[in-house]
Amino acid sequence: MNDPEHPELPADVRVTLVVARFNRSITDHLMAGCREALLAGGVDASRVRVLRVPGAWELPLACRMLARQGGQDVIVALGAVVRGETAHFDFISAECAAGLQRVMLDTGVPIAFGVLTTENGEQAMERADPKRRNKGREAALAALEMVALGRRLSP
Repeated sequence: MNDPEHPELPADVRVTLVVARFNRSITDHLMAGCREALLAGGVDASRVRVLRVPGAWELPLACRMLARQGGQDVIVALGAVVRGETAHFDFISAECAAGLQRVMLDTGVPIAFGVLTTENGEQAMERADPKRRNKGREAALAALEMVALGRRLSP
């Protein structure tokens, strides 16, 4: 099948989910949706590894360590940054996104962005809801598509 939205991949694809513990009630839902989509996409469950980090701020460094270590075809970064009363939200969300992109570009290892940046907890829960538009699931689909693209473009 040549459908980029639903690529067929060999079961040997190696995926690491890097999941923030902060806002765990949200990130656990993101992780569940992500795993479900990866398995439905043909990834063997034994090839999906989970690494927990304290929060979204730590995601870029953890992803960099993993990418440099090797052994992953793709990394999925999952977190939830909810706006509070201070500018903290702006710094964390912007630097997390920029850091993950920098790691991806510097290492060549795809990193799917599954970090929610929402105005409130209700919005975050809506986007993590396993019965609705779970953004962890969407991150998994992006990850699978990037692995397929990488394999197509590899010499």
